[in-house]
Amino acid sequence: MKRGDNVKPLKGNPNIPQPIRADGAGGVDRGPRNLMRDLQNPNILVPPETDRGLIPNLRFSFSDAHMQLNHGGWSREITQRDLPIATTLAGVNMSLTPGGVRELHWHKQAEWSYMLLGHARITAVDQNGRNFIADVGPGDLWYFPPGIPHSIQGLDDGCEFLLVFDDGMFSDLSTLSLSDWMAHTPKDVLSANFGVPESVFATIPTEQVYIYQDEVPGPLQSQQINSPYGAVPQTFKHELLKQPPLVTPGGSVRIVDSRNFPVSKTIAAALVEVEPGAMREMHWHPNNDEWQYYLTGQARMTVFTGNGVARTFDYRAGDVGYVPFATGHYIQNTGNESVWFLEMFKSDRFEDVSLNQWLALTPTELVQHNIHVDSKFTNKLRKEKWPVVKYPTI
Repeated sequence: MKRGDNVKPLKGNPNIPQPIRADGAGGVDRGPRNLMRDLQNPNILVPPETDRGLIPNLRFSFSDAHMQLNHGGWSREITQRDLPIATTLAGVNMSLTPGGVRELHWHKQAEWSYMLLGHARITAVDQNGRNFIADVGPGDLWYFPPGIPHSIQGLDDGCEFLLVFDDGMFSDLSTLSLSDWMAHTPKDVLSANFGVPESVFATIPTEQVYIYQDEVPGPLQSQQINSPYGAVPQTFKHELLKQPPLVTPGGSVRIVDSRNFPVSKTIAAALVEVEPGAMREMHWHPNNDEWQYYLTGQARMTVFTGNGVARTFDYRAGDVGYVPFATGHYIQNTGNESVWFLEMFKSDRFEDVSLNQWLALTPTELVQHNIHVDSKFTNKLRKEKWPVVKYPTI
């Protein structure tokens, strides 16, 4: 079913969808309405007949999030305050201008990031004095464990990236920043700590800087500093797009977790491509909730929570989706371009259970009798897992 196939337009005006299902259920909405939202959410305006019961909202768009503007860049975040069901992870969408700096800071939470576009330089120092500096570009990841101080700076073309933190109540505006700490420390204490006169601190910031504009840094080699303790033992950077994908009919998947990115101990992820006419197969995750970020395209997802309860949501680029622990779901491409999205988990491992594979590896008669099907169904089941599926029109 394509996006909006179950939405009946107003008679005489095909551009105004109405909450009327193809079977006649519903009626015309003549009152005040946000037409653009209705057009973007056809499966909320007219839910599939299979939707039942009450499920909390599982979608929030970064376009509806507060924008924090600074000289040097901007940021916006989606946390449990915006999407109450999202307890395990929170996300920040950030952009830095050429030379723009996310100042020296650290978090109580782990930071996982995916570079959306452009390039940046990242730095960090661990608790043993071992340092790290690297340039990152589109499709690259970085991960900083809790408490590790770091920075991010836009290079010649600037950058935009997604940050994910392993706490739903996280806020990037309340992290531990260098400028903020120094602004709230007596200058005589700063003098005693660093062994310089108090006058040296006469012009330090009086509050958190957060993001500021600076010059574009020189080549990577020009900023290298050799630590007497060496470099960090596990890289904080991972080039995800250089990782060979698992390709199936209809799309591809790249999985990244502590097995191939060892430093990433608390966040696992998959970058999924779903071609037009394809879907991320019906499945669930046995280890934790799923936090999603949509990069391109349009999709719909139905989440099944048991006891006859299911609800369908529509997603577009820039939206965040959420799936509660171990609940069944799929992601179906409802547009004309490929859907790319990230699915992320507060875990050291990516794990999923395929409905198709489960049934294929279960005694045939048991499956047939359980759901009243015959061999036409069971003969088509696959023992191998295909995360993305696409079949010829039947």
